[in-house]
Amino acid sequence: MSVYRVTEIIGTSKTSWEDAAKEALSAAAGSLRDLRVAEVVELDITLGAKGEVESYRSRLRVSFKYEKE
Repeated sequence: MSVYRVTEIIGTSKTSWEDAAKEALSAAAGSLRDLRVAEVVELDITLGAKGEVESYRSRLRVSFKYEKE
């Protein structure tokens, strides 16, 4: 029997939502083991004072195996 935990992470990129998602997953993989599924739940853009795109943000819901101690 396996148990999985689900958490949300947000990645940012100056170039695209895809790069933002990859950045978030890369960072998560550095501290979470046994990642299983990533689901994009929200995409947004941060804007500068004149309405220009500053960055793309991808919010992901990821699941990973919960380890019993």
